[in-house]
Amino acid sequence: MFADVDVDVFISNYTIIDPEIYQLWVEGYTFVEAVTLLKQKGGLFADVPPELIASDVQDHYRTYAMLEKFLHAPPKLSEQPTFQICPQDRSLLIEHYYSLDDAVARELFGKKLNARNRKDLDEVADKTGVRLKSCRRQFDNVKRIYKAVEETQGNLACNIRQQFILPEELAQKYAAVVFIACLRFETTKRKLQYLNFKDFYECGQALMTFWTYTYQHSGADYLDTEMDKEFLLDLREIRYLLDKEKEIKHLVSLRLKPTLLERAYQEVENNFRSYYRAIIMIACNLHRTRELRLLFVELTERLIEPWKQNGWTREQVQMFMQCMTQCVLDLEVPRDNQDIRCLWDRYMQVINVCLFRMYHP
Repeated sequence: MFADVDVDVFISNYTIIDPEIYQLWVEGYTFVEAVTLLKQKGGLFADVPPELIASDVQDHYRTYAMLEKFLHAPPKLSEQPTFQICPQDRSLLIEHYYSLDDAVARELFGKKLNARNRKDLDEVADKTGVRLKSCRRQFDNVKRIYKAVEETQGNLACNIRQQFILPEELAQKYAAVVFIACLRFETTKRKLQYLNFKDFYECGQALMTFWTYTYQHSGADYLDTEMDKEFLLDLREIRYLLDKEKEIKHLVSLRLKPTLLERAYQEVENNFRSYYRAIIMIACNLHRTRELRLLFVELTERLIEPWKQNGWTREQVQMFMQCMTQCVLDLEVPRDNQDIRCLWDRYMQVINVCLFRMYHP
């Protein structure tokens, strides 16, 4: 009566991850808000009854809530037997869950990662426009990563990448946040509020590269979060350059005169002593913990603010700093002061990056 029919049946228990719904969950939208947004968006959802959209979103939200405990320790995501998730979706889950908004990260700089500040995240949400739930997720992620790697030897970004299976760019982002938090750099002063996350990120990367123990000691025996104390102490020797001020000024003037307008050149001539001594004295005091923490404040007060008052452009700042850096390196130094060049070069690698990133005319 019925013809024989061959039917191929494929049964899979793989957990389906919808990137769009997952992103709404990560961004802190409630189930009701997510349904409304998807319906408004149209597209695939245009002709779907609202109750079906709601049912689908609710299922996804329930799944993501159950997955969250595994996301706190990403390697467990591939080890747990409850949810069968393909490698591509595992990567998506981890990367999006640990996404870090620049505006939120900037607000977290300088804050202690404690329960009190977590309760005050509504201020961060209001200021950044990021939903409170998302701010809490990001706060908790920073705190979790900080605790996991703060005393782990080796490259900070590498440790974060390995322990949390994050892509390189995101691991570097967290590394900068952890580094500035560990060293407790002052970032909350009113005069520093104009600086954004990218500015501090670039400064942090330069500091980790050139001023920590890993600069001269590769491998897993040193911490990226530990400043090279011997180097900071040795920087006091740069005081020797105070006696070379006239020579350096002469060399800088010769090189800058053909490239600067008369007014700009005259301003450098009149204030060279102030700028030159500020750069040297900052170096000489960095061995003191308090002075190191105030590095961004010192650079702002002693160099950036005067330059702004005198109408310098970023190109002028870059030109002046590069010129002065090279003039000191070209200076003839007695044999017993040969280390000065190496100290100066290592010191200025960071100062040049910081001043260029921090200067917003």
